[in-house]
Amino acid sequence: MRTRDVMTTDVVVVEQGTPARDAAQLLAERGFTALPVVDASGTLVGMVSEADLLRDRLPQDPRGLVHGEPVKARQVPADAVAQVMTKSPVTVSPNTDLAEVAALMLDHGVRSVPVVREGHLAGIVTRRDMLRSITRADWVVEAEIHNRLGMVGGAQRWQVAVSDGKVSILDKGNSATERHVVDVLVRAVAGVTDVEFTTEPVRAGS
Repeated sequence: MRTRDVMTTDVVVVEQGTPARDAAQLLAERGFTALPVVDASGTLVGMVSEADLLRDRLPQDPRGLVHGEPVKARQVPADAVAQVMTKSPVTVSPNTDLAEVAALMLDHGVRSVPVVREGHLAGIVTRRDMLRSITRADWVVEAEIHNRLGMVGGAQRWQVAVSDGKVSILDKGNSATERHVVDVLVRAVAGVTDVEFTTEPVRAGS
């Protein structure tokens, strides 16, 4: 499965000159964890996250001062997104394998990754997007598989059953070439975890 299969293309973005408070408000209202930062041409120039926008914005609780806690020096909070954003964020392409995307997220400790095509922002993929892709109902996965198999010998050629994302396919034709094509098509369906071919009848998914 590729990034393009699950990414969001209608992306909420900010520019470098966007006030940091406005970006923080967007994150709070939309429930996002980060926002892509683009220039006037749509080229990705950075990412700004919740942590970036929280930096130096929370004042020390005055109740602690009453009890003699030392006053901590606080930097003046940034005015614009450009002052706090990450300028060289990790990115992926629409064709990046989702397993690689997941590894990048874990390695870099991020919850979302911008998708870039020729330097321009093409979309964004989040951990939630990937979780959604692996938790689709079996009947939804099976329906999409049947639709795809219509391109290879007709949907009636193949009997399919899906259980917890594992796909069993009955193929009486026993063509190695066609099986390879079907295997590739089916594994690209969101929610599929494994594919096996059998010559025994399979039980239809529920």
